[in-house]
Amino acid sequence: MSIFEPSEGTLVVVPSLSLPQDELRRITGARWYEERLLFLLLTLREPRVKVVYLSSAPIDPDIVDYYFSFLPDPDDAAARLTLISLDDPTSQPLTRTLLARPDAVERVRAAIDGDAWIVPFVLSTLEEELASSLNVPIYGPATSLAYYGSKSGSREVGLEAGVPMARGFGDVRTVAAIEDALESLPGDRVMVKLNDGYSGLGNAIVSKSDRRGTSFSAAGETWESFTAKITERGGVVEEFIEHRPLYYPSALARITPGGHYDVVATHDQVLGGVNNDVYQGCTFPAAPEYRAEVGDSADRIARILAERGVVGLFGMDFFAMKTDAGYAALLCEINLRIGGTTHPFGAALLTTGASYDPGTGLLMAGDQPKYYTATDNCAAACLRGRTPGEVVRMVEGLGLGFDPASRTGNVFHLLGAIPEHGKLGFTSIGDSRAEADELHRITRHALCGTPSIQ
Repeated sequence: MSIFEPSEGTLVVVPSLSLPQDELRRITGARWYEERLLFLLLTLREPRVKVVYLSSAPIDPDIVDYYFSFLPDPDDAAARLTLISLDDPTSQPLTRTLLARPDAVERVRAAIDGDAWIVPFVLSTLEEELASSLNVPIYGPATSLAYYGSKSGSREVGLEAGVPMARGFGDVRTVAAIEDALESLPGDRVMVKLNDGYSGLGNAIVSKSDRRGTSFSAAGETWESFTAKITERGGVVEEFIEHRPLYYPSALARITPGGHYDVVATHDQVLGGVNNDVYQGCTFPAAPEYRAEVGDSADRIARILAERGVVGLFGMDFFAMKTDAGYAALLCEINLRIGGTTHPFGAALLTTGASYDPGTGLLMAGDQPKYYTATDNCAAACLRGRTPGEVVRMVEGLGLGFDPASRTGNVFHLLGAIPEHGKLGFTSIGDSRAEADELHRITRHALCGTPSIQ
C-alpha cells in the first residue's frame, strides 16, 4: 500500500502536530504545518479514492481549489473529499482536540467508505486511540516502536544495520553522563541532542573548554533548561563533525503493512539556523557523488525496521563528506514519521506522474528525469495580509505555475500561513538540476523581491 498512489479506499489524513510543544512553539506559523499533507488531495485523481482531511481551522477554499486545479475532473474530486475542521486553532495537538469531540469523530466515521487508512503526520498514543475508536488501521509505526525513531534508537538501529555513524553515546540522561561522554570523544566541540528533538531544534553544540560557549539551535534555551530536558527525555552525545565541506543528504523510505520495504527518494537538505542544523528545504535527488551510498545505507536500515514491525513512511538523515577513499555517508538520525522531504516528493510524484528508479536514484517521467528544489520557509513581510488565492494568481500570471504539458513548474504549499505570517513553501520542478534551481530563484524573487529564508 502506498499513500502516494492508492487505487481505492479512504485516506483519513490526520496532520496533527503530536510533538513536544515547547520546540513546536519556536517554529513560525507552526499550526499551518497541518497543511503540509494537502498534496494527498492529488490522490483524488483515482476515481475510487476518497480523502477525509482534518484540520484545526477551516482551510481556505482557494487552497483546496488550487490543488483541484491539478486534477482532470475537479468536480468529481470535490465530491470525494470531506474536510473536517475543529474550528479550534489554538488547541493543540489536533488529535487531542478531536478525541474530545465525539461529534467530530462521528463525522469522520460517517465519511469513511470501504477500506481505509489513517495517515498521521506523526504517530502518538492519541492517534492510536483514534484508530481504535474508528477501527481503522494506521499507516505509520506503532508507538511501541517509537524508540527506533529517537536519537538513541537511531544509533542502535544503525549499529545493527552496519551503517557508519559519528562516534557517540546513546541513552544519556544525567549531567554526569554528558560530562563523561564529553571527555571520551575527540575534539573540543561535541553535539548533544534530545532523543525526541525534531527539525534540529533539540540540538546543542557544546564546547569542552568553555560551557558558556554552548550554542543552542532553539532560541531562548539555556544549559539548565536543556539538561532538564535531557534528564526527562534522554538524549545522545556525539562527536561534532568538523570536516568541511560537509553535506546533509537524507533518504525517504516506506514499509508496507506486509513488510515490504523500499527506499523511494534521496535528497540533499538545505539547513539554516545558528548552528546550521534546522531544516529549511531540500533538493532532489541527492548529489551523485554519495547518492548510491546513502541509498544503500537507507535500504539496510529499512530492512532492520521492517523486521521489527515498523510500517509507514520515514526519513533518515546523514552527513556526507569526501575522504581519501571517496565519499562517506554517516547516519545522523532516523525520523519515524512524515518529514520535511515527504510533501515535496509527493507533490512532484503526483503532478508529473513520474516513478522512482532505484538504480539511478532519479524520478523518471518516461525517458525524462525530473529534479526539484523545495522550501518550507519562504517569508516576506510584504506578503502578510495577502490571501492564498491572490498569491497563487500572481505567480501563475507570471508564468511560474505548473505546466502539465512539460510537467515542470511550481507546486505551492503552506499557503494558509500567508495572511498572518507572510510565509509559504513551494517545490520547483525542472528537467535538470540547473532548471529547478533557476526556477526556484526566480520564484523567490517574484514573491516580493528576495524573501528572507527563516
